[in-house]
Amino acid sequence: MADKLLSAIEDEFFMSAGSMPVVIEGIEHVYNTKDSLPAESSHNSHELLYIRDGKIEVSVEGGGKIALGKGSAIVIRPLVKHSLIIKSKEAYILNLYFGFIHDAKELSAAREGMGANADKKNAKNVAGPSVAIPGSMAQISLESFLKFADLGLTEDNDMTSQPCFVATGTEKAEISMLAERIVSEMSADRYSKDLMIQTLTVELMINLSRSMRNEWEENIRVKTGKAKELVAIAKQYMDDNFDQGITVAQAAQYVFLSQGYFTRAFKDETGTSPMNYLMKKRIERSCLLLENNEIKVSAISLQSGFSSPQRFNVAFRKLMGMTPMEYRKLHLK
Repeated sequence: MADKLLSAIEDEFFMSAGSMPVVIEGIEHVYNTKDSLPAESSHNSHELLYIRDGKIEVSVEGGGKIALGKGSAIVIRPLVKHSLIIKSKEAYILNLYFGFIHDAKELSAAREGMGANADKKNAKNVAGPSVAIPGSMAQISLESFLKFADLGLTEDNDMTSQPCFVATGTEKAEISMLAERIVSEMSADRYSKDLMIQTLTVELMINLSRSMRNEWEENIRVKTGKAKELVAIAKQYMDDNFDQGITVAQAAQYVFLSQGYFTRAFKDETGTSPMNYLMKKRIERSCLLLENNEIKVSAISLQSGFSSPQRFNVAFRKLMGMTPMEYRKLHLK
């Protein structure tokens, strides 16, 4: 029964999309700052890099340097050169290599190599998958495969020209969970293993497409000038609520933008980052309150929107060059 279902799924994808999504291999890594990593690597497949724990910096050809922390996921396109720098004491990383197969023969050959290295944990100094990946997999983009899903992604949109993209939104958690489940299935010998891996792979592709679509739509908002209007709305929201302890993430969510795009759009429009803007508003409020000698400094920190007096003191000293008490004494004199 499982074999029949798997065959039916394959036939449907080959007929509808002309190709089949396949995860070739999943490898778990544990790196530390002392490890000697490859200077640069590229592969015939897409690479999903998920950070289980720690911090890293990915340098991508044509995409610059991207900082990633725990829970982050990035997809690097085929044949794109990239390298890693470990930024924490240790970094726990899961690498998933996937692509799209043209026909049943290639699919069968790919499945034979699937999971060959799945039980190789804590691999170090390995640049890319340990199994051979056919060069034909590099010829099919994620967008071209997802056209049939009617998700608004086409091969000529701006996302296609980007060498990588970072998963954002609610799909980020789903993508990481699916990557973990696929690697778990590859490393075990369970009933209907191939069917389960293929089902999870299709689900992974859908969540990747949703994440890409969200980023694409935000790109359009920025390019069509809607970003200016959204930044103005968010700025007013921050003006009205900065003393309530709101975060940049909440301001971005208020106008339905990801935090990354909101931060860039806000800086383009105002010349400063949203975090600095919030901080300046809070310090300005605290200065007014400090002029009243009857209000305790600890109370002023909360009334200005700071989460604690300690954070207030650090921020105030950084912006004003003195402590809140020194400012109060200077004003009273």
